[in-house]
Formats: sequence, C-alpha cells, structure tokens
Amino acid sequence: MNLHQFRFVQEAVRRGLNLTETAKALHTSQPGISKAILELEEELGVDIFARHGKRLRRVTEPGQLVLKSIETIMREVGNLKRIGAEYSLQDAGTLSIATTHTQARYVLPERVAQLRRRYPKVGISLHQGSPEQVAQMLLHEVADIGLATESLADHDELVTLPCYEWQHVIVVPATHPLAGVERPTLEQLAAEPIVTYQRAFTGRRRVDAAFAQRALAPNVVLDAIDSDVIKTYVRLGLGVGIVAEMAMHGDAAGDLVAKPAGHLFGTNVARVAFRRGAYLRQFVYAFAELLSDRLGRALIERAMTGGGTHHDL
Repeated sequence: MNLHQFRFVQEAVRRGLNLTETAKALHTSQPGISKAILELEEELGVDIFARHGKRLRRVTEPGQLVLKSIETIMREVGNLKRIGAEYSLQDAGTLSIATTHTQARYVLPERVAQLRRRYPKVGISLHQGSPEQVAQMLLHEVADIGLATESLADHDELVTLPCYEWQHVIVVPATHPLAGVERPTLEQLAAEPIVTYQRAFTGRRRVDAAFAQRALAPNVVLDAIDSDVIKTYVRLGLGVGIVAEMAMHGDAAGDLVAKPAGHLFGTNVARVAFRRGAYLRQFVYAFAELLSDRLGRALIERAMTGGGTHHDL
C-alpha cells in the first residue's frame, strides 16, 4: 500500500464517489485510480466501496474504518511537511485564514497588520465565505485557522475556542423616528421594514429566534451577507438595519445612528477553529493570540490534544 492509494480513496469520497471528477482533481487517469483502489482493497482483504458494475455506490462498513485511518495518515503526512517547513524557515510561510465578510472587513485588518509587522516574511491568504464554507475550508486543509460565529462548533473534526463576544445593533438614519428611542422594542422593529443578514450569517438565527419567541413576524425586505451592503440600503431608506456591532466601528459618515440590541437578541460568540490533529506553525499561534489575549499557545495546544474546547470569556 502507498500514499497514492490513500489519496485516491480520500479524494474519491470527497468527490461523491465520482471517479471522473476524482481523476480531474488529481490530474491522473480514471482507470489508474480504479486499479489502485482495487489493489489496495485486495491487499487489505476488504471492500472499501460497494460497486454497481464499475461505478462506486457507497462506502462499506469496513471502508468507513479504512477511511478514518487514511485520514489520520494523510493528516500526519501533512504535519510532517509542516514540521519540516517550520524548522527550515522559522519565520516565513503563508498563513491561510478562512472567515466571513464581517470578520474580514471589521475584525481582522489590524490583527493581520500586527502579524505582518511581527513576521514580515509571512504572507496572508484570506478566504471569505459562509460559516459552513469556513468550516469546510478547515476540514479540507485549505485554511490553517477559521473565524466565524456560526457552524464551527457543529463539526467534531474541528477544535473550536471562544474568541470574543458581540451583540447586534439597530441602525437607522439620523432622521428616523427610532433614532430618538433609547431602547427600541421588538414590537417597534416588527412594525418596520428590516434590512439584515442572510439566515446563515452573523447571528441571524438569534434575531429570528427572538421574534419567534414573541410570536412576531419581522418584515425582512432585504437580506445580505455584507454589512456594508446592509448599511447602504439603510441609508437609502429601505428599512431599519440589524447588523453586528463591529460593523459600526469606525463608521465616520455620521448619518447613521446605532442602538445596542443586546437586550433584544442576546450576545453572540465568535469562535476560532482549527482542524483537529493539525500541526500549527508558530505564526498561527501568534495570530490566534492577536485575536484574543485568552487564546494563548498553551490553551490551544491543550485543546488540540483533547484537553477541552472551551474556556471562560
């Protein structure tokens, strides 16, 4: 058995058992992949895949166990490469970050700048997506570290740690009647057209849950993934905005008024995540510490080795 066979099995599962797509992804031939997998099955004495003709139909029960072992082996191979890279170039490389637009736009810029000042030879690769896409980028080794509010804690293959707490704010033009209301109520918001995030983003589930608990139906006239887009439409008078509080930090236009809404929607926790068992380079730990002074290397290492995935904020 060899690493090529392991890689073929792993990629075939990732590609939904489509060997044509697997061959394209790995830049090799479909017959070559089929032969390598059959040879591995023959050596192991078990069928990894159930077949219909030449097509793979599903992963067998012993195949599930084989797949777990392959994932462990391939992860450790990746770790060996990273160890070599770190000790040959202690302060150089690429930090790959997966996060949402709100985090990338409002939370990360100063931290990235600080990291670059500390590690001038480290390049930054920033990947933006939905919280679930952030999780998948970590699982598929596209990113070293992920930062989001939703989804990350839903995957057992990820180690997640709380980073910071935040709340929503209600955003209206300075001339809007709610601009003079100290603590807007859910009933007042339900009577207005609302502009806010799409359901998978930036704490939207908490917003929906708050209205549902009061048997209120919010009139969401526009939803988006981008805080700047939401603010643009609020400025145009389309409705009352509900955005993350960090989206209002440094907003110098002065034409919008933000009202804290933690009393309505509660607090949210942004979390950092790492792929369980991954080898983290020195500057990954440094970046985590820049995100939160509670994310020290000792805490992360303890969590990565099974010593817990939570700490008190």
